[in-house]
Amino acid sequence: MLEPTPTERPPAADVLYLVGTSGHPNFGDEFIAASWLRFLARARPGAEVWLDCPNPGLASHLFGGLHPGLRTTDTLWRLAVETAGMDPDAADAHVDRVVTHLGSPRYDLGLLGARRAGSVHFIGGGYLNSIWPHHARLLRAALRLREVSGARLVATGLGLTPATDAEGLRTALAAFDHATVRDAPSAQVSRADRAPDDAFLGLPDLAGFTGAPSDAAADGDVWVCLQSDMSGPGVLEDAVAAVRAALTGPELAGRTVRYLEAIPGADRTAFDRLADLVPEENFVPFTRVWEEGFPARAGQTWLTSRFHFHLLAAACGAAGTALEVSPDYYRVKHQSLLEAGTGWSLTPTGSTEAASPARSAAFPATAARLHRTKLREAEELYPVVPSPGTAPDGPQARALPGGRVARLLRR
Repeated sequence: MLEPTPTERPPAADVLYLVGTSGHPNFGDEFIAASWLRFLARARPGAEVWLDCPNPGLASHLFGGLHPGLRTTDTLWRLAVETAGMDPDAADAHVDRVVTHLGSPRYDLGLLGARRAGSVHFIGGGYLNSIWPHHARLLRAALRLREVSGARLVATGLGLTPATDAEGLRTALAAFDHATVRDAPSAQVSRADRAPDDAFLGLPDLAGFTGAPSDAAADGDVWVCLQSDMSGPGVLEDAVAAVRAALTGPELAGRTVRYLEAIPGADRTAFDRLADLVPEENFVPFTRVWEEGFPARAGQTWLTSRFHFHLLAAACGAAGTALEVSPDYYRVKHQSLLEAGTGWSLTPTGSTEAASPARSAAFPATAARLHRTKLREAEELYPVVPSPGTAPDGPQARALPGGRVARLLRR
């Protein structure tokens, strides 16, 4: 039985603690973190906001200026990663001991800082599953942290499959004050409410997002992104062959082709194999897209394996086909978007012929509705705190009644 040592937080402190897999960099994960930071800059500009992530140094550059009180750390992530090679029982005991009783110079200052937080929020992403089983100890660390600090525990837009310890995930998330997941298999595993992926929170920050139905003809530029990570032997070769066939076929003939990088290096491999079809000057590296903005517009066509490129490009009205690179992890992700109505086609794992790109003219409006649903969830979690000397004004100035978000998500 744990013997928590209660700590006191400054009663007036507004300290918010986010946990996410930021700083790799991976465009989708970074977009989610940036979306929350921009929202918090509007809702809680005076807060002290900590982002606990695997690469806090790079995260400080990626998100610098998005929130005036942002600080980055890797306290909980280092602790979880440290348990990767341990026996499961020993790993759990290690997390319990370090978080509850301190005594480790490598963690104490970070944990003392985390104990000041009024909330610990696991932002969206697919980082809690059997691919990285040790990541589940992030949840354990948060539960132990709540025991000694009383912090509110929150999770939004998580993807939890493939899962091997469904019971453990259910038990952990059931103890959270609020938890939502982004797809049906994750809801089945966790028994948590479904909500839109956290990336929907940031749609208004995209230059190409209008939120209105679009009938634009799909005759604009063609954008490609294929990943070499998270796929089995031969899968990348098949995907490259499928994209090559599409780019050289009659449907896309004569159109400008560009290549967009989500993860540096991991997405360059496929570009090198398609370099005879895509000029070097049309390769857009991660740093450029991060600085200049996501380029999707209505009228474009996308051929991509990246989940968040599918989500964001479809929301902007682009046509596309999603190329699967794994039959479990990525199939669930892309399927959740197809169920949401993107209208894109799907090219299954192993296919060397890409399905003809498709779209739904109505999806940008659907995406706007999903954004509003996600925004309502965010507003309940973080009611707007007016600046000193100003009166609350508008619907965002107060918390939604308890339980309303759950009802909204089921509509």
